[in-house]
Amino acid sequence: MLIKVGDARTSNIDLVLAGLLSSVAGALNAVGFLIAGSFTANMTGNISAFADLIANGAILIAFSFLGLVIAFICGAGMVAIAIQAGERQQLRSVYALAIAAEAIILLLVGTAFIMLSATGHETFLVIVLSFIMGLQNAVTTMISRARVRTTHVSGMATDIGIELAALVGDEKARQDATPKLWLHSLTLACFTFGGLCGALLFQFVGNWIFIIAATLLLLIAVPEVFRAHRS
Repeated sequence: MLIKVGDARTSNIDLVLAGLLSSVAGALNAVGFLIAGSFTANMTGNISAFADLIANGAILIAFSFLGLVIAFICGAGMVAIAIQAGERQQLRSVYALAIAAEAIILLLVGTAFIMLSATGHETFLVIVLSFIMGLQNAVTTMISRARVRTTHVSGMATDIGIELAALVGDEKARQDATPKLWLHSLTLACFTFGGLCGALLFQFVGNWIFIIAATLLLLIAVPEVFRAHRS
């Protein structure tokens, strides 16, 4: 799931990757909103909020939304540099290691907020979560050659509409559209399901939700790291 790249990947591998990681992304996005009132995976909304607040003269608040976008871009950019370096060294586990790094950041953040409480540190939290979302989206985009994007909900919804339209076309159009429709529909559904589960779990476990998400990511990534090194 986190070893094969691009055309070497099957549709089923992409479906599993999209389902698991989009669920985590949806959960973290929902928790970020519950804690700080900001969506950490919604860069379209954050840019719109930035523009609206600038127009209304709320400069400081506006730049907090811009900070989320910058954090997202930094997360994507930093992991892309790391992955490119790993690929040059033919490090087959580089994608799994990137997801493991995401999990470690979440573990550190979760531990800190369990011990210190999130009160007064909400801005720092959502910036870190935006960084993580950028990291994760870059990993899935690069390993699948842009077929899987776990946080790009607007793009997925657009693709679903296009692919539904293709189903009324000729046989070739339907054959091309069907696997994409399954992939994007599953990603959107799992992002929604993850958001629902994240919001509900947060009511019961509080900041332990970050430890739970990090553990899930480690369960995904660590076996893939060992599998890459064995092969």
